[in-house]
Amino acid sequence: MKYSKILLTALSFALIQSCSDDENIIETNPDNATLQVSYDAARLKIVSIEPTVSGFENATYTWKLGNEIIGNEKTLGFVSDKVGAYDLTLEITSGVTSKTIKTKVNVTQELSTYSKYISQVFDYLPAVGQFTNALPSYVTGETQADMTAKAAKALVGEKSTMITLGGYGGYVVFGFDHTIMNQPNKRDFKVLGNGFAGSSEPGIVMVAYDKNKNGKPDDDEWYEIAGSEYTNPNTIKNYSISYQKPTEEDKIPNPEYVKWTDNQGNSGYKTKNSYHKQSYYPLWFGSDQLKFSGTLLASNYTEKNGIWTGKQLAYGYVDNAPNNSEDSNIDIDWAVDKNGNPVKLLGIDFIKVYTATNQEAGWLGEISTEVAGAYDLHL
Repeated sequence: MKYSKILLTALSFALIQSCSDDENIIETNPDNATLQVSYDAARLKIVSIEPTVSGFENATYTWKLGNEIIGNEKTLGFVSDKVGAYDLTLEITSGVTSKTIKTKVNVTQELSTYSKYISQVFDYLPAVGQFTNALPSYVTGETQADMTAKAAKALVGEKSTMITLGGYGGYVVFGFDHTIMNQPNKRDFKVLGNGFAGSSEPGIVMVAYDKNKNGKPDDDEWYEIAGSEYTNPNTIKNYSISYQKPTEEDKIPNPEYVKWTDNQGNSGYKTKNSYHKQSYYPLWFGSDQLKFSGTLLASNYTEKNGIWTGKQLAYGYVDNAPNNSEDSNIDIDWAVDKNGNPVKLLGIDFIKVYTATNQEAGWLGEISTEVAGAYDLHL
């Protein structure tokens, strides 16, 4: 069997084991190391494999698939896009003591065909913006859950439509019915926007793996996709902003509509223009102050002779490059942890996108990321 399309790596965190049937447990000799005889996993679903070990001080772990070393942590993560049986060997070494135990992973066909498109939207909250409360539309009395459901109606499936994220920090969180594999030397997924030449409104991408296997992005760690501007000295990490809900909605246009302040000592206003007359503040949000935090990219719009142009960034962002461009594809290998360290992920289950800049572009209004769907590039 060829393994070129199988992604295997060691996970540095403990994950819930699957197929923990007690009758599958075998005992090794008295050095106290046990491993299930076999594990079952559906195609494109990560299974975590962890031995029960005691009595080994400062042990090292070497996982092998055939003669190939595939991991060096106690817990191994395994995922494949190919059905089959895979024989694994674990060597545990402590000082002069070394023990070898074996297991097998049986990868089976999924029960129902996976969709390469978004299958669920978990959360949606736009920042202040001229399309907020309009894309999707808000009806008086609707809740956060109602608006998240409307975002799902727009984004789930192949025939997706567009939602706005508003100004800096506005976000949407969505997921898939399978793990998007991190294929070596390939870009792995695409998030659709409405970017085109001269109109780039970049959104930052966060990714997560369903560590606790509950199908929700709750206690799972988020990793930022380090796009081309991540190391730019003008990029601000740990940025935060607060928007104040307007006390009245009758000034159209209003250059001092929604006041904002940030943790860099700056303040300003989001303007209201004559084109969009609804409230720009998410009316279903239950507080008079709206706060967001994350990474802030430098403003990318410039004006010349009354024409505003948004410079396209090189790679790694949403609503930045045209949807039919390779530049709008995302590689999971670009993920970094909260300290900026690269991480090696087997794959991802959840994606969060948020508007990455805080800029007003004259008559164009605020720069706001739009999201119009997403899909797995490997299915």
